[in-house]
Amino acid sequence: MKAPELGIKIGLYGHGRRNSIADLGVKVGHATLIEGENIRTGVTVLLPPVENPYRERLFSATFVMNGFSKPIGFVQVEELGYIETPIALTNTLSVYTVANAMVKHMIELNPDLKSVSPVVMECNDSYLNDIRAMKVGEEHYFEALKNAKLDFEEGSVGAGTGMSAFEFKGGIGSSSRVVEIGGENYTVASLVLANFGRREDLTIAGVPVGLYLGDYPGRGTSGKGSISMVVATDAPLTARGLKRLAKRAIVGLARTGGYAYHGSGDVVLAFSTAQTVPAGKEPEMTSFLPDNALNGIFRATAEATEEAVVNALLQTKTMEGNGHVRHGLPIGKVLPLLGKHSRSPGF
Repeated sequence: MKAPELGIKIGLYGHGRRNSIADLGVKVGHATLIEGENIRTGVTVLLPPVENPYRERLFSATFVMNGFSKPIGFVQVEELGYIETPIALTNTLSVYTVANAMVKHMIELNPDLKSVSPVVMECNDSYLNDIRAMKVGEEHYFEALKNAKLDFEEGSVGAGTGMSAFEFKGGIGSSSRVVEIGGENYTVASLVLANFGRREDLTIAGVPVGLYLGDYPGRGTSGKGSISMVVATDAPLTARGLKRLAKRAIVGLARTGGYAYHGSGDVVLAFSTAQTVPAGKEPEMTSFLPDNALNGIFRATAEATEEAVVNALLQTKTMEGNGHVRHGLPIGKVLPLLGKHSRSPGF
């Protein structure tokens, strides 16, 4: 169950109908690999709501809070301000395999293609997964692509299969917000691959629940790790506006207890579905939201990202792998803490 179904209120704005990135028409698919005692990994693919992303490019931007990360495709997004492929998530050592599969996918859609910039983001799942076995193959990208849909699973699936967060089981989480600006409703949604955090830092809805769960079993690692965040909106924004929006995802991350420790990769990709940029053409002039109208969009980005991290934790279960165990967040212990809303015990 997600935060709202459990009575956990995060932020001020209301949710979209699905409370996920699917509220922007983005389809999400997973390929989950669980084999033997040591393989816990996978691939997640996000499909923007266009027929051919290479021909119908979307304005986009990136932001790197902490660069201990290996995303592919960010350089061209920074330079040109658009994405031209789906977006994939996987483990650190599989980004190259998944990128190669994505290139083949784009060639299939565009037989005349001679250059393309695949976008693949990653986190390191080696605590629960034998990452050196490199079990993710190109076929798993295509499996995730085939599985893409609006009503998608969250938690320990796809790229989130072997991930950890706050020394609990982590994974995929998503949330959306709707904000009114100038009489128009706009949606902002975030999808995260959460694999970061020290137990004591975990904060949910402003309550430092991690301080009360320090003795809960399953401790391990120093709290370094990574999070890959994808933010989508239907607000008409330029690449510059999307860069500013991407930075606000970090505000939501910080509210959950993310501190971008050394060794952590904290990266954001943001895109708008409001307008396409035809391949080989300059975008036609259109109206964009002015800077002084963006405060609501910024807050919605922070709220959606904060809840996406919480939703990732809420939808996972205990998993063993690679000689370790990650317990699912003990919701039965967390909910009373949120209801009590007591002061910090003074750690």
